[in-house]
Amino acid sequence: MTNRRRFLTQSVAASTGVFYIAKTSWAQKSPGDTINMAVIGFGGRGAGHISGYKGLKNEGVRLAALCDVDSNVMSKHVQALDKEKIKVTQYTDMRRVFDDKSIDAVSIATPNHWHALAAIWAIQAGKDVYVEKPVSHCVWEGRQIVNAARKHSKIVQTGTQARSSREGLAAAVKYVQDGNLGKVLVSRGLCYKRRNSIGKTEGEQPVPESVEYDLWCGPGPKKPLTRKKLHYDWHWTWDYGNGDLGNQGIHQMDIARWFLGEMELSPTVWSVGGRLGYEDDGETANTQIIYHGYEKAPLIFEVRGLPSAKDGKDMDKYKGAGVGVIVECEGGTVVVSSYSSAQVLDKDGKEIKKFSGSEDHFKNFINACRSRRVDDLHADILEGHLSSALCHTGNISHRLGEKQNPDAILEMIKGDRFAAETFERMKEHLAKNEVDLAKDKLTLGPVLKMDGKAERFSDNDAANGMLKDKYREPFVVPEIS
Repeated sequence: MTNRRRFLTQSVAASTGVFYIAKTSWAQKSPGDTINMAVIGFGGRGAGHISGYKGLKNEGVRLAALCDVDSNVMSKHVQALDKEKIKVTQYTDMRRVFDDKSIDAVSIATPNHWHALAAIWAIQAGKDVYVEKPVSHCVWEGRQIVNAARKHSKIVQTGTQARSSREGLAAAVKYVQDGNLGKVLVSRGLCYKRRNSIGKTEGEQPVPESVEYDLWCGPGPKKPLTRKKLHYDWHWTWDYGNGDLGNQGIHQMDIARWFLGEMELSPTVWSVGGRLGYEDDGETANTQIIYHGYEKAPLIFEVRGLPSAKDGKDMDKYKGAGVGVIVECEGGTVVVSSYSSAQVLDKDGKEIKKFSGSEDHFKNFINACRSRRVDDLHADILEGHLSSALCHTGNISHRLGEKQNPDAILEMIKGDRFAAETFERMKEHLAKNEVDLAKDKLTLGPVLKMDGKAERFSDNDAANGMLKDKYREPFVVPEIS
């Protein structure tokens, strides 16, 4: 009999059409054989990858290799592993990892601009892949990872670990999609997460001597460093990051789309927002609304990097969530305020049901590597591509936008009650942070129309030109057909 977990997994897989058996050179290994893992990039989130795979030692997983372009980061982790009597092969250039025939699978936690090329190179070298979110830096390259995974029959997991909340979020999604709360009116993602100024520099800054900067830049442009910190603050630059929409927000974007059950990019998208409250070397928006106009119900995403009031420490909440998802339906609301639980409220705000429970996302990846069944994955690369691309298309609208006063913005969106209400709350939030929108105007992006099947905009050449990055030789993301 199919148990509950298998039912939930197959329900999602059935909607995506990803039932097939993946092949690999080590597919004949028995369940007891060792899977040799390499972790690539571990200055931040990658440290969690190292810990995750170490914890799967009893599942037949061996942390066999580490790769990072920063020798200081490498030595720190190697020394810590030495104390645990764990010996790893060290690499600076990920291409040498892919050349290593003893490595069965790789786990990628580099900066965003490296995700797609690293994943595709690994797939082409015969490895299974776990790749962090967002899986891509632009829409086009995300689709190339999907194509590569299918062409080479590899297991490719996205690092959106909320997808492994099967008894929690997957069950809540099914509850909504079964019609228990009636029609979905809006699925709303929230990223209310404090982001301080990264500071303002003058001229070129020194690159840390411990970093192989050419490899760090990789497929991105090799420009002088013009921010105080090389690491992490790349999130707030367009060349290497995607703002908080593609950093923290991708998790909530994915959950919001999951509830809607949409498996294509939205027919329309627009953005309003800006980098407000301080002047620094960051480029991406710290306050933003993204509106995805799906036909069944809109997906609205909100980014807030400023606190609830000027010089405050607390962040705003909306219906009990700060970093989370709110699904408003005819018969009630689902509040997702964590990665593993969902609360169902009736129309009066009374809790009527709660879902909770989560599994190990890394272990799910390993289990799928052994079974060779893509539908065993909780976050197949196709899911990661679509949710990442929703962040990218929203940012494209923002980057093509123009400064507008609040009245002009409201005039454009007043016909949609959800959009108008969201914008009014944004204005109130900024006013509490003493942002003068008459002076520091918001950027209103154009409404872009998308052909979801072709993943091309139907009416804007400039927007189409931003679907694909320009790559630097020899770090070119290949087109996979």
